[in-house]
Amino acid sequence: MPTALVLQHVAVEGPGAIGAALRRRGVAVRSVRTYAGEPVPAALEAEALVVMGGPMGVYEHARHPHLTDEIGLIERTLAAGRPILGTCLGSQLLAAALGARVYPNTRKEIGWHEVELTAAADDDALWRGITPRFTPLHWHGDIFDLPDGAVRLARSALSPTQAYRHGANAYGLLFHLELDRAQIETWIAAFAGELVETGIAPQAIVDDADARLAAAAAVATTVFDRFAALLG
Repeated sequence: MPTALVLQHVAVEGPGAIGAALRRRGVAVRSVRTYAGEPVPAALEAEALVVMGGPMGVYEHARHPHLTDEIGLIERTLAAGRPILGTCLGSQLLAAALGARVYPNTRKEIGWHEVELTAAADDDALWRGITPRFTPLHWHGDIFDLPDGAVRLARSALSPTQAYRHGANAYGLLFHLELDRAQIETWIAAFAGELVETGIAPQAIVDDADARLAAAAAVATTVFDRFAALLG
């Protein structure tokens, strides 16, 4: 049975719909919980790597030394040509491993915001045929330059690169498609202080969830199933 290794930085930020898609394809999911002190493997003993989100910044490796270990593992996974999927912080770590600059945006992008696919998504293995505009949940303050050799697949009004591909099978998604309503409510409770700081009403995120989640979930099912298929 093929295996996907998941790097998880926060207890409430599990793989969600990504893990479900992998399991549907007969892929075992093994998590490394860096928040619990579990070490990042020096080598990828799996067929794919999934890197989840978290509140820390890529550049905060002095406070979170495991981030340096993760970038090293991402670099070795890229060199081996194995599939990679990075979400939010994971997309930023992938960008950093590819030599791109990661830095704070002018303001945080939190809540339900529209994403627009680029023309390059039309023939992409994961994104072809997906509706060109959809509205996922966002929860990030950092953005990154498009890595050299990467293809921009999606953008938003505030973030020039919301999704990208490097090579044939390394993908970064800045937004969150992996969430269901229960996970969203858990996040709101866990990160309530950040919402207060940014002036975002938690109830507004919850109130919009039912209207937004069905369309976002349809995109997630297709995109994550296609990623899982990259494992063969």
